[in-house]
Amino acid sequence: MHNDIKEILFTKQEIDLMVHRIASQINEEFEGEELIAVVILKGSMMFAADLVRCLTVNVKLDFLQASSYGSGTQSSGVINIKKDIDSDISGKNVLLIEDIIDSGNTLSLLKKEMQSRGAKTVKIASLLSKPDRRVVNVEVEYIGTEIPDEFVVGYGLDMDEKYRQMDYIGILKPEVYM
Repeated sequence: MHNDIKEILFTKQEIDLMVHRIASQINEEFEGEELIAVVILKGSMMFAADLVRCLTVNVKLDFLQASSYGSGTQSSGVINIKKDIDSDISGKNVLLIEDIIDSGNTLSLLKKEMQSRGAKTVKIASLLSKPDRRVVNVEVEYIGTEIPDEFVVGYGLDMDEKYRQMDYIGILKPEVYM
């Protein structure tokens, strides 16, 4: 598995620093308020688990599974919601937790959907962002860091359901996915 990695982009320690910085910003903004954290499965599971453990605000968890990738390496542009949230978010603060923002298609749609359900606020936290791949402009309030247009895996990020369990984020060798 590690032989498939061209280079380590972020170590576990670097990821931890990003997570703590994002949690600090969220704690400051939502101090004294309740927050519903909507974890976008499957990729953001690791980030969400670490992030939520760092939150000091009153947080409830819910889960949503949406995809625009299938088994490919590029967004299809078609969003498929496989599992919807169970919570009534009307009048609530919602935090969408995502692993990486690529085209912006998925998060743009999900943010509008949460707003249409009457959420008081809808904010987005994403560990990674690839601004060079953005097709849809979506405001992301909390970003760990921007990355170059490379195919990254690890810490929940996958290629065809592989590599999620790595505790670092690495750039996948092109020959692995081409």
